[in-house]
Amino acid sequence: MRQSISFIILVLTLISCNQEENKKNNIEEEKRELVGSMDTVPKVTGIGGIFFKSSSPQKMKEWYRDNLGLAVDDYGSPFEFRNANSPEEVNYLNWDVFQDSTDYFAPSEKEFMINYRVQNIEGLVRKLKSNGVRILDEIATYDYGKFVHILDSDGNKIELWEPVDSVLTKMGRQTTK
Repeated sequence: MRQSISFIILVLTLISCNQEENKKNNIEEEKRELVGSMDTVPKVTGIGGIFFKSSSPQKMKEWYRDNLGLAVDDYGSPFEFRNANSPEEVNYLNWDVFQDSTDYFAPSEKEFMINYRVQNIEGLVRKLKSNGVRILDEIATYDYGKFVHILDSDGNKIELWEPVDSVLTKMGRQTTK
């Protein structure tokens, strides 16, 4: 009889421990689902690029290469960094100099343009439209990401980019680190 009671207590203890472990697993799964759903919130996640005009873009690139150590090529200088939420993931910010006669920054008359990294670009464009933000073009899709251009309240052209960093990694450009 005593062995039966001890056995029943042992079984109940094991069941209780198993239930506690299941509760912990369920809580962890709920956390993962919540974080996963937060990853689709339309928003800016960082700076994707900094661009400015010069009367001599090539000389300007050379100056930054020679004096500040930037790794430059025809497309500027890609800065490599790690994703804060996934440290094993390499991300990029591109710095580039454009000819001062470019119309790429139009309709803005400023000498610079900032590119922001975003997640859920389609959702962000819907949100921006509902807020009355001027959208300058349709979302364009390339192997390395999706782009759209908007104007801020001062008339500065802004480039929004939903990147595919793995494609940029495969390109093998020399990066500034």
